[in-house]
Amino acid sequence: MSTMWQGCLAHTDYFEMRSGGGHDYGIWVTTPPGHDAAVAQAPVVYVLDGNWTVGLTAPLIVTQLDPMQSVRPYIQVSVGYAGKEAEHWERLRNRDLVPPGEPIAKEYVDAVEMSVETGTTTRDQADAYLAELSNSRGDMFLDFLTDDLHPRIARDWGAAPNGHGLFGYSYGGLFSLYAWLTRSTFFESVGAGSPGIVDTSSQVFARLQAMGDALPATRLHVTFNERELLGDIAVYQNLAKNAATFLHRLTARGGPVTSALLHETHVTGLQASFLSYLRTCRAQ
Repeated sequence: MSTMWQGCLAHTDYFEMRSGGGHDYGIWVTTPPGHDAAVAQAPVVYVLDGNWTVGLTAPLIVTQLDPMQSVRPYIQVSVGYAGKEAEHWERLRNRDLVPPGEPIAKEYVDAVEMSVETGTTTRDQADAYLAELSNSRGDMFLDFLTDDLHPRIARDWGAAPNGHGLFGYSYGGLFSLYAWLTRSTFFESVGAGSPGIVDTSSQVFARLQAMGDALPATRLHVTFNERELLGDIAVYQNLAKNAATFLHRLTARGGPVTSALLHETHVTGLQASFLSYLRTCRAQ
């Protein structure tokens, strides 16, 4: 990484990698202050939507030095898109972060159409954005994280053999719930910020029902935002209501599930949600 970017994202390396499915990804690896894998290995926290989130979340790695509330050491791996695809990350995430077969809510389509009417988005951009949702492959992206990317991180950065985490926000939060519901033992904790459960027929509800009474052993922390719930934008209202409904269905079953209501909007809630995840699931 250039000297300029090192000044903004200290202790961060960048590389690009092609998945087994033929998609290219940009990867930012941020190591803890004073990290020396030869002395002590650290687990990995995977953070989704790297093109947007790395600048807001990677600097929080200094919480590992906070004398008032430090968190356990971790290596942050932010996963985004590379090359020319990086400018299209907003639509490509629909392909990677949404579970296969996820319904497209009318309120979501309406929000996209509104962006066309207001001139925020062109017709072609909106059509491409919605097209990615019609062939979503969250299952393939989960395989990329655990089977393709992680072995390289473990080899080149000396990651610990266990204790790994996953954090996603919005559709990344939906993906986090999907990963949690797969019962994979790869992640020790999962953070789902304002998960994009826009439709009551979401795959996460179906998977939760099929799971029965037993919940995954992986710790789950869910956040959503007060101003999503109390605002007047239908897609965000539904997202918050459905996230609350999902949590209510978990509460009756017990299990390692925590949650927090944040005083943010959907856009401003990202950093607060990640910090809530760190404080709750990775406290020293």
